[in-house]
Amino acid sequence: MKILKETKDYILFVKPVGMLSEEEGNKQSVPKALKEYLLEKGERDPKIFTVHRLDRDVSGVMVAAKNSRTASLLSRAVAERAVEKEYLAVIKGVPEQVEGRLEDLLFRDASGGKTYVTDRMRKGVRDAALSYRLLETVQEPEVGSLGLVRIRLHTGRTHQIRVQFASRKLPLYGDGRYGAGDGKQRPALFSCRLSLEGWFDCTEMPTDYPFSLFSALKKGIDLKADPLCF
Repeated sequence: MKILKETKDYILFVKPVGMLSEEEGNKQSVPKALKEYLLEKGERDPKIFTVHRLDRDVSGVMVAAKNSRTASLLSRAVAERAVEKEYLAVIKGVPEQVEGRLEDLLFRDASGGKTYVTDRMRKGVRDAALSYRLLETVQEPEVGSLGLVRIRLHTGRTHQIRVQFASRKLPLYGDGRYGAGDGKQRPALFSCRLSLEGWFDCTEMPTDYPFSLFSALKKGIDLKADPLCF
């Protein structure tokens, strides 16, 4: 676990794959590794709170509050979409447009643990929107075309990125749950930026496979210089 920024009120860190965003059965808690880090620093019984989540199999930048007042402020900012969230993903295939905005209606089947695109609003259906830009494509033996995509979320629905791209026959590499069919165990998705005006603006880049295939990441990407504002 890597610490990106820490104040008396909040902490930004990089959640590794396999770490839970919150302890099971306790929504007012944080990953054990984060607790252990704070305890090692000498903080007694740290009272910090998870204000948003990443799937267990997804890594990247997260923020946690260190007191209830900050937790309330950050939770409200997340709910009001004031916290900007950006991701990098590797998709199987190449989208028709280099950049664009995807808008769908999503239904979450909690019993089956999956989310689906639907064509009409009804109970349990919520709107979903994201912006994306294709940064680079490569050809991988026995896999075919892979695309590195930068994504900005405008809504925060469960499995949103995975479902919206999969519904367009562009599943995330490794995402067997949503149609990748490559025998891998987790989706190639990374939370690369979290920002909240007046608070923080933190970025981190993935280095593992299949992200390591792309020269754009090796050269470096300045996410702050060219925002996705559509």
